[in-house]
Amino acid sequence: MRITQLTIYPVKSLRGIALDSARLTERGLAFDRHWMIVDAEGRFVTQREIPAMARVTVRLTEDALVLEHPEAAPLTVALAGPARPRCEVSIWKDRCEALDEGAPAAGWLTEVLGRHRDGALRLVRFPEDRRRAVEADYLGDEAAHTAFPDGYPLLVTHRASLDRLNQRLLAKGLDAVPMSRFRPNLVVEGGAPFAEVDWEALTTESGVRLGLRKPCKRCKIITQDQHTGEAPAPKEPLRTLVEMDTQPGWRGAFFGQNAIPLEGIGRSLRVGERLTAMPRG
Repeated sequence: MRITQLTIYPVKSLRGIALDSARLTERGLAFDRHWMIVDAEGRFVTQREIPAMARVTVRLTEDALVLEHPEAAPLTVALAGPARPRCEVSIWKDRCEALDEGAPAAGWLTEVLGRHRDGALRLVRFPEDRRRAVEADYLGDEAAHTAFPDGYPLLVTHRASLDRLNQRLLAKGLDAVPMSRFRPNLVVEGGAPFAEVDWEALTTESGVRLGLRKPCKRCKIITQDQHTGEAPAPKEPLRTLVEMDTQPGWRGAFFGQNAIPLEGIGRSLRVGERLTAMPRG
């Protein structure tokens, strides 16, 4: 088995950045979901509500986050600088502290994406001195924390599983879908389709170990093209995943596994690196 893709999404629900290598932190891959867009009440906003978020390109330089959109000049947000005001934000049922990136970022986002829930959009950053705990339900005696993902610091998907899904889609006369629809951090190759359902952990040659702890239930974002935000075939591939029953005993559409770091904080994962899968016990 090996890693075939590494991707981070610095701003939750905007476009990702493909990498050849990525440093593992306690919160997942460095800079992944480190920023988030919120409405005037501090509630998180994603492509579920604003599909056009898929049109915003994200870059990271040595000293800045850069957002680009075809209808506006780029927005540059310094990685370092003066202290930013703190605010409270919400992600699903979680409420946590964030740093507000200020009026220029808010104005830019509202210009390119429009007002939402009758208010302006704002860009917030996860504070380095705060923790957001991962739900304990699937961790046993373990503990983990994250920044602004929906719930877990890492998402792992399997190339063979996508191939099997696309076979089913093509058999129904539908177009195949790319892996980008599922917004994974790691894509791995090797093993049978949906073998990841039975993996307890993945270990790399460099000594990184990731624990796969919860199947990822998918939402309508996987129906949306991750360049345009449009949904070419509404309800697909959600409907087909439900029919395939990819996570036996669970109701819904599942693809990929939510994961937590177990060992190797500070080390790097690399595309092409070999992996060993440990089956559930």
